[in-house]
Amino acid sequence: MTVVDGPRRQGAGKPRPKSPKKESRGAAVYSALTAWLSRPLADFHLILALTGLLTSIGLVMVLSASSVAAVNPATGTGVYSIFTRDLMFVGSGALVFWLGLRMPLRRTRALSATAMLVCVVMLLLVLTPLGAAGGGAQRWFAIGSFSVQPVEFTKVALALWGAHVLVSKEAVLHQWRHLLVPVVPVALVVFALVMAQPNLSGTITLGVVLLSLLWFAGAPKRLFAVLTAGGVAGAVVLALTASYRLSRVMSFLSPSSDTSDASYQATQAKYALADGGLFGKGLGQGPSKWFYLPNVQNDFIFAVIGEELGFLGCAVVIGLFGGLAVVGLRIATRNLDPWIRIVAGTLTVFTVSQAGINIGYVVGLLPVTGVTLPLISAGGTSIWVTMFLMGVLASAARHEPESVAALRSQGPGKFGRLLRLPAPEVYRPPTRRRSRPAAAATGRDRPAARRTRAAQPPERRRARDQVGRARRGSGG
Repeated sequence: MTVVDGPRRQGAGKPRPKSPKKESRGAAVYSALTAWLSRPLADFHLILALTGLLTSIGLVMVLSASSVAAVNPATGTGVYSIFTRDLMFVGSGALVFWLGLRMPLRRTRALSATAMLVCVVMLLLVLTPLGAAGGGAQRWFAIGSFSVQPVEFTKVALALWGAHVLVSKEAVLHQWRHLLVPVVPVALVVFALVMAQPNLSGTITLGVVLLSLLWFAGAPKRLFAVLTAGGVAGAVVLALTASYRLSRVMSFLSPSSDTSDASYQATQAKYALADGGLFGKGLGQGPSKWFYLPNVQNDFIFAVIGEELGFLGCAVVIGLFGGLAVVGLRIATRNLDPWIRIVAGTLTVFTVSQAGINIGYVVGLLPVTGVTLPLISAGGTSIWVTMFLMGVLASAARHEPESVAALRSQGPGKFGRLLRLPAPEVYRPPTRRRSRPAAAATGRDRPAARRTRAAQPPERRRARDQVGRARRGSGG
């Protein structure tokens, strides 16, 4: 007996169209987000928000991770001693952030050469008896109970000074000797001084700064292949010449061979991440800080985040650093001043790369190098330096053409009045010598002169429009 199917409904088997309400709601959210991001000071507000969120998470996690290690009955220190010290550095770092934000970028650029010279002298002095030794290295200046690492200041100084040199030689950067000299030789001298401490992690981050400078300056791609090959060869040589570096590399390649010595920290960090699961054990409930994971509040604080806040907490932190990368590169692309573009891009790549290295060796993707997690790990000098460069990034966001026009025509705004920020300067491209025929264009030659002006690069035309908008807004 054959069963005949009844008539099928019209449209059966076809995908059901989306509800108009859902489509309109999604389109409204997208349009609202796009409209907010197109506002003149959106990047400035995003930098302030990202800095505040990352710093707040860092303070909470340092308090949770250091409460056990801070207790020392012999010296009478309590559970809040490490947190109080970190809070003092964050408070003073907020002042450093304000200085980096308020200082005119023109003055910051003018002081970059002096800052680079001072940093090189400090790297030399730290290798003398003036430097403090500890853990087989001599990297610090001890000032009472505090210590200062010159290499942290050198990272920012190299970015500022290197960008200044490359922009000053912009017209001749197509020649290899002008592209490489003096930035690369000075950087190699700094690398040698840092490795003499020894400090491989500091050398790696300085290498990231150098590569970023050359990338945003428009260096040829084949140069990066040569520099990368040289860096890998140097890292291999350094790993083979020091026993403790070789043990770290071997423990990374074979983590299960010896879980009680070189690979102990990396193994315990993976256990902490695994114990956290999706939602974590709860803030303050992680067992790793009970001396299972040494130095947990500094180099391995991301493991505590995963253990206590779970995969979701780790995703939030990674998302914040991803947002910082997007906003920083957006600031670099939207600025007209080439020095600001190179500095904003270099500082962004350096900060996000340092976070990537730290997270990479905590989760087992990279060998342990001892790089701190910016704005989250407990520290002193690193907090000051990161706060300063975030202030420079926020200042660069205020120098975008739309932001300059808005601030000079509508006033400093709420944050500008609260922080007493001066109005950003209008970017004026450097004047170039005009050829005689163009300078003497009169009469019948005027149409040719107009065509010459129309053929100018879009960057110069945008800068001219920016100056006009700023003058009209200020009534000048």
